[in-house]
Amino acid sequence: MSTIAPDDFRLPPSLEGGEPRLLIMDVDSTLIEDEVIELLADHAGVRAEVAAVTEAAMRGELDFAQSLHARVQTLTGLPISVIHEVRRRVRLTPGARTLVRTFRAQGWPVAVVSGGFTEVVEPLAAALDIPYVRANTLEVEDDRLTGRVLGAVIDRAAKAQFLREVAADAGVPVERAVAVGDGANDLDMLAAAGLGVAFCAKPAVREQADVAITTRRLDRVLDLLGMDPVPVANDDGSTPLA
Repeated sequence: MSTIAPDDFRLPPSLEGGEPRLLIMDVDSTLIEDEVIELLADHAGVRAEVAAVTEAAMRGELDFAQSLHARVQTLTGLPISVIHEVRRRVRLTPGARTLVRTFRAQGWPVAVVSGGFTEVVEPLAAALDIPYVRANTLEVEDDRLTGRVLGAVIDRAAKAQFLREVAADAGVPVERAVAVGDGANDLDMLAAAGLGVAFCAKPAVREQADVAITTRRLDRVLDLLGMDPVPVANDDGSTPLA
């Protein structure tokens, strides 16, 4: 693992040349500045409790699926209107628009995969023109959260599997995939890609990734790849998605 710097990073041979590349990113604390489950927990009055569990899970100290079920259970009874409020609070990470726009301008595939929730991730992806999306889905009954998720949890193995599925569908070799994430739940995905980028990540992730970016600008990924950015105005994370 090396920290991003002009003189100490070399692009893997599998990612050289002009053939299409695939970009796949984690969402919470990577594509966006926030942890969505913590924003939801604000409304349940349990943010501190949930944030502590999130931190432990992202450091790899807790099983992700078990920790997610425990955190989601604290949201039991919240009205679904809270989800709409949380969507409005989400802040894109600086440089996110430029990174995505540059890949999409080349006609190259972009994907997001999240241990968070489709209710927030899917509209976010649509606003950014990201065609491949996978996340957990919150169960709702009578317009309130039940405290459960539907189906299997998107854990580290599921993230790596989604990378392989997207690569196959897009016709891009996995070796030409660039994966970006910050937590232990991203480790399998980072290892499976041709280039695994730890983005402002937990220590265990920085140690195991191919390269680490330590400044909170996602368009630094383009520096690694030697790509000229397609600039987006006001790409500082402060402007609304709409």
